[in-house]
Amino acid sequence: MSALIQRLKHPIVRLLAVFTGPRVVYGWRNADGSWCPHSRVSTHASIEGHGKLVLQDHVFIGHFNRIDGSNGLLIEEGVQVTNFVSVLSHSSHKAVRVMGRRYVNEADPVGYVRRATRIGAYSFIGPHSVIAPGAQIGKGVIVQGYSFVSGEVPDFAIVGPQAPGKPAVVLGDSRSVDRALLQRHPELHSLYAHWAGQDNLRRALQGTPASPADV
Repeated sequence: MSALIQRLKHPIVRLLAVFTGPRVVYGWRNADGSWCPHSRVSTHASIEGHGKLVLQDHVFIGHFNRIDGSNGLLIEEGVQVTNFVSVLSHSSHKAVRVMGRRYVNEADPVGYVRRATRIGAYSFIGPHSVIAPGAQIGKGVIVQGYSFVSGEVPDFAIVGPQAPGKPAVVLGDSRSVDRALLQRHPELHSLYAHWAGQDNLRRALQGTPASPADV
């Protein structure tokens, strides 16, 4: 596929999707020119701050998501962002309240939050979740639907809502979820270890409890 076709594909498909409905398009080009042929992005995802957004390859971004790269957003290899998710790197909700009508003309609003956000490799973001500005989500994480995630999330954590409106908490370890499939399919071990590491493959297979540093 020529570079011109690659450059025109997304806007053309977006235009057609107005009439045909949401579509997922293969291929994503970052602002630095790097090309991710296996990443898939919905025509109906709202992408903001493209210049500071970095997608690695094999990323999936489904329909009706808000992806905010305005202050730095890294979505690493293999991440799945399902539907109706907000992944944010800025927030104005405090600034608007405290500044009132003055907010709209203020270049540097009081209380305005600008923080870079990262989602680690092969993590899963469930529907209707909010990833707050500055969140640092480790690799292999499962974020259950309707979660509000802020701060740091350790590798392989399963996080979910403890109560409506409260931040998500660690509920388990995704390596325990992967164990049965990996035990049944040894041909997948090298692929899993490639991104997770040999030690985490061993933990997934043997069920070795995570150390305190991991959780």
